[in-house]
Amino acid sequence: MTNKGSAFTTSFIAVFCWVVAAAAQVQESPRATYVGASTCGMCHKSEKQGNQYQIWQDSLHAQAFVVLQTDEARKIAEEKGLGSRPDTAEACLRCHATGYNVEKSLLGKKFKIEEGIQCETCHGAGSEYKSLKIMRDRQLAIQKGLSIRENLEELCAKCHNPESPTFASSDFEAMWVKIEYNLPRK
Repeated sequence: MTNKGSAFTTSFIAVFCWVVAAAAQVQESPRATYVGASTCGMCHKSEKQGNQYQIWQDSLHAQAFVVLQTDEARKIAEEKGLGSRPDTAEACLRCHATGYNVEKSLLGKKFKIEEGIQCETCHGAGSEYKSLKIMRDRQLAIQKGLSIRENLEELCAKCHNPESPTFASSDFEAMWVKIEYNLPRK
């Protein structure tokens, strides 16, 4: 083989290896998927965890999707020009269902839209931070996608506001006490 041929082969191999190595580093990290409230509830149901799952189950958030299937909801939807199926109207689902507007591939096997406003509405899709090992390390959980909201009133007001046809109260403090999911203080 000539020096030119040898140099070309060496250059070709070097470039090929560089491209393969670069492609391996560019691989996209997995996209977080929605795991559903029942998955969160496996760990967040004990007294030590503040009975968070039970508080959610007893809240109107857990019933938010189901309420869209009532005669009253159908009447409101029709009056607003949204048709007779509020459980399929985006204007209704945005405040009554977690994950209504994400790709189906991002909804985990246990995820059920019928569970209404779930943990992941506030805390983000949980597949990457749901494990106990990660959840025990708050900073790691946040790095993996756990969202910790600082301004809860602003978050809640995205749905609980005068634009909602059933809005009844703007007393955030009084409403928050009913659904507060905090861990017990040690």
